[in-house]
Amino acid sequence: MVQTYSNQVEKVTFNISVELKEQVIALKEELHVSLSSIYNEAIANHLKQKERDKWQKGVALALDDKEYRELSKELSADVGDVYEY
Repeated sequence: MVQTYSNQVEKVTFNISVELKEQVIALKEELHVSLSSIYNEAIANHLKQKERDKWQKGVALALDDKEYRELSKELSADVGDVYEY
């Protein structure tokens, strides 16, 4: 289900291939939902996937960084002791 963050909506026009639209209409009829809900869910899922892709790329870059890996090992060796000064 699509999460709605506000009550504001905007009408959007875009192009879609005939074949893809026929598939979406078949899905709409199968699920008994609106085209708008299918498009909104697809776009929301696409944006979430792109955000995950960015995080995965960042992780890959960090893991390729030797200095980062060494610092990570050093910080993970901390046993969490509390020191009073």
